Amino acid sequence: MTRLKLGDYLVDSRLLFERKTLPDLVTAIITGRLFTQALRLAATSLRPAIILEGTVHDLAESSMRWESIQGALLTVTLFCGIPLLRTRTPEETVRTMLYAARQGQCYATGALPRPGYRPRGKQTRQLFILQGFPGVGPGRARRLLARFGSVEGVVRAGTEELRSVHGIGKGAAEKIRWALEEPPAQYS
Repeated sequence: MTRLKLGDYLVDSRLLFERKTLPDLVTAIITGRLFTQALRLAATSLRPAIILEGTVHDLAESSMRWESIQGALLTVTLFCGIPLLRTRTPEETVRTMLYAARQGQCYATGALPRPGYRPRGKQTRQLFILQGFPGVGPGRARRLLARFGSVEGVVRAGTEELRSVHGIGKGAAEKIRWALEEPPAQYS
C-alpha cells in the first residue's frame, strides 16, 4: 500500500476512486474541499469516480439541507464530469470497486456485453439464432426448429430439405443457404 496524491483507491492501475461517507461529504461541501477534489480528479488521466457510502440515516444529524447536498452533487457530476457511485456499506464499496475493475478489463479487451434482447433457455436462444437468418421470422424459426430439431440440423440441411418446411419456398431456402455457405475461394 502506498499513499496516493489524489483519490483514496487506485484499482487496476486505471480506476481512481475517492470514497466519501455521507457525513464526510457534508464536511467536504462546507469546507469547499469537495469541489477542489472534483476538479483535481477531472484533470487526471485515470478514470476517476466518487463513491458515496452510507444511508440517509447517516445524514440525520447533519444541519445541511438536502437541496445544498444535491446542488453540490450536480456540480460534481454534470459540470466536473465525475461519475458518482452509491454504496451503503464498506463491504459494498469494496465489491463495487472490484466489479468496476472487472468491467474495466472487459472494456479494455473489447468484450463489452451486446445491448438488446438476451434470450434465456436453450429453445429460446435457438429460435433467436434462427431468426438471424435472412427471411426467417418467429414462425419460420419455430417450424425450422420443429423439423430439424436444432440449429445444427438447420445448418446441415440442403436447399431441398429446407423447402420441405411449410412456409419456406425456394427463395427463402436459397437465402438461408447463402448465409451459411463459405465465401468463394477468391475471398478466402
